[in-house]
This record gives sequence, C-alpha cells and structure tokens, in this order.
Amino acid sequence: MFQSRLVSSILKRNKGAINTVISNLRGKTSPFNDLREQPPTSFFNVFRSSPVGHRIPSMRNMSTAASVGMEGKEGLKLLVTGGPRAQKMVGIWLFGSAAWVFSMVVLGGVTRLTRSGLSMTDWKFTGGLPPLSDEEWLNEFEKYKQSPEYKRVNRGMSIEDFKFIYWMEYAHRMWGRGLGIMFALPFSYFLRKGYITLKLGLSLSALFGLGAGQGLIGWWMVKSGLEEPASEYVQPRVSPYRLAAHLTSAFVIYSGLFWTALSVVMPEPPAESLTWARGATKVKRLALPVSLIVGITAVSGAFVAGNDAGHAYNTFPKMGETWIPDDIFELKPLIRNFFENTSTVQLNHRILATTTLMSIGALWWFTRKLDIHPAVRSLIGSTFGMAALQVTLGVSTLLSYVPVSLGTAHQAGALTLMTLMILLIHTVRKPSISLLKSLPQVVKTV
Repeated sequence: MFQSRLVSSILKRNKGAINTVISNLRGKTSPFNDLREQPPTSFFNVFRSSPVGHRIPSMRNMSTAASVGMEGKEGLKLLVTGGPRAQKMVGIWLFGSAAWVFSMVVLGGVTRLTRSGLSMTDWKFTGGLPPLSDEEWLNEFEKYKQSPEYKRVNRGMSIEDFKFIYWMEYAHRMWGRGLGIMFALPFSYFLRKGYITLKLGLSLSALFGLGAGQGLIGWWMVKSGLEEPASEYVQPRVSPYRLAAHLTSAFVIYSGLFWTALSVVMPEPPAESLTWARGATKVKRLALPVSLIVGITAVSGAFVAGNDAGHAYNTFPKMGETWIPDDIFELKPLIRNFFENTSTVQLNHRILATTTLMSIGALWWFTRKLDIHPAVRSLIGSTFGMAALQVTLGVSTLLSYVPVSLGTAHQAGALTLMTLMILLIHTVRKPSISLLKSLPQVVKTV
C-alpha cells in the first residue's frame, strides 16, 4: 500500500515532464525520426534501393546514421563508417595493398635489370599456368628464339638460363594479378558491410581501374621490345616512353593507395595548438614544390632505365673527361635528346637528383626554427636523410656499372623517398574548422 501511494505521488508531481516526453516521441522531435530520415552514406547503400515506407532500420544503418550525426557535429568527414574497428580493418587493408604495389615496383626493377622482361612473348588475361613438362618448356623456348632479343643478344642461351628469365617475368605478372585479387575481395566485403563511404568508394574504384589498366600498359610496353629494331646495331629493348608510362602509373597507384590509407586512419593531422597549425601551413607551402621535384626525378629515372643510359658514363661527378658531353644535342628534333639521347638522359637525371637533394636540404634548413609539431620536424629530418641515401645509392650504382642489387635498391629508394614526402604533406594538411576552433594558442606544458 505504501509503495502504491509513493508511485502515485511521483507520477502526479512529474506529470508535466512525462507528457512532454510522450509528445516528443509522437512528434517530429523524436531522435528516432532523425535516425530514420538520415540519408544512406555508405557506398553500398547508395546503390541499394528499398520500397518507400517499408524501410526497416538495422544496426548497421543506425551506426551509420550515428556516425553521420557525429561528423556533422564535429565538422569531420570520416571515410569509413562502422566505428574504430572498421576504420582499423580498412586501414590495414589499404596499407597492405600499398605495400604490395611497392613490392611490385621492386620486383619489376629486378625483372628489368636481369633482362627478363622479354622472355614471355605472349600475354593472357588470367596469366595461365607456367610450363609444367619438358615439352612445354621447349615450346616456350622456341617462341623466345623467334624474338629479336634472342637473335641479337642471347643466341646460344641454354634452356636452364631461359627458365630463369621466364620465371622472373612470370612471377612479376602473377604478382600483379595476385594484387588484383587481394584488393578486390576485401573491397567487396567492406562494401557489403557498409563500411565504405561514397567518397572513399569512388576513389578506390578509380585506383582499381588504374590497377587493371596497369597490366595492359605492361604488355603494351613488352610488345615494343618484341619488334625488330630499326638498325641491326641496336639491341632490342622496350620503348623508354612506354617504360616511363608503366612506372609512372605504378607510382600513381601506390601514392593513391598510401594517401587514402593515411586519410582513413588519420582523419585529422596532428595539431595541438594554433601555433603548430600555422607552422604546418608554412611547411606545406615549401613541401609541395619539393614533392613535385621528387616526382619528376623519379620519372626521369624511368628514361634512364629505358634508354639503358646508366651504362653511358660510369664516372662521377664528371661524365667521362668532361662535365657536359659533346653529344647531348645530336638527335633531331632537339626535344628527342631529353628522352632518347643516352648522354642527355643521364645528365638530366644527375641534375634533377642534385636539385632534389638541395631542395629537401633547403626545406630542412628553412623549417628548423619554425614552431611545428615534433612529428613534422622528425619527418623532415628523415626525408632529408633518405634523400642523401638515395643520391649515394645512385652514385654507387653508376660507378659499379649498374649491378642488380644496387639498381634494385636505388629504385626502392626512390619510392621510399616519395613515401616520406607523401607522409609529410599529409601530416601538414589543414585541420578541420572544428579542430581549429578547439585548439589553444600554444601547447600547454606541465
């Protein structure tokens, strides 16, 4: 009896508040109405339709809507929905894909330096099985004997030597197809789970398309080396333009994957004060042109490889007995010298490499007294160190007549330097407005 009277008293005293709650639940101010009216933001849900008036809420839709509300409140647009666990999973997948592309570039360098790229004279979309019997190996060897490379360079090669270069090229091709599977299956899974937002989905679809086209570019490049050279004194090799296109495409895919992975796991740059944010802006203004120089230098390396210009002058700092060779403008029209003349191509790469080192050194010098985040300062120092190491690798490769080990390390070093530049630019990007508003003027020290 006492409990009944107590409950009745509480209900009478709070009658107004209870009526307000009930009316809110029935009206448009209900939070559940807001959740129901939220538009779908996942890449998968954008293309999935449901009958009007029959939309059944699910835990995935509610978590998506909640994250959308949080994004609007904080001014931060996340690329992955589904919470921290989904963010971590997608990030690991993208970093793994970027690492796979990195290994593809290194393996491609080994394939080129061992002169294995022209061992397979045909191309299949699925790759096909390698030769499994002695008869199949002999058939593949006979195909290779019809190629210009065998007739002019490798005449008399044993079948065991042929197997080595064949396996190198086959591994490079199949490693690329493995990357396609490794990318496509998790992508489909994350789309189905609704983790991928529309913006991220479009970006990854474009990168997947570039990756699929990379195989065609590779065969387009190899095909140029299977054609008879114009002169009987010229060794068969792939077109330097096509090699540069193939390598540049790989750099673009890698950079896109790495940048996207960073954006997934680090939606905001490290900024703990307005002073550090302003310092990062100054670093960005200097780092952007430096990154352009790094990219141009890397692409020029493809022309060095495509023209076999690394063997033109194996001296440093002079090119032979002079600083500038006399034959740097022997081709007509003159523009061809910058892309086909072995002397000019090597000279250009030397100048660009020196410019890259000096530019990164200047970046380090002009930012050493800026008030910036310790992570940014550490990145600048690491980038400067990597640039010095890359120049050292390049000179060592040149003086050693381009051995496979040093040539591969030099190509890997170029991509490592690009990685550090991408990480630096991503770290100094502009924070969101909401984060800027919440930052103190200076870092509080304890």
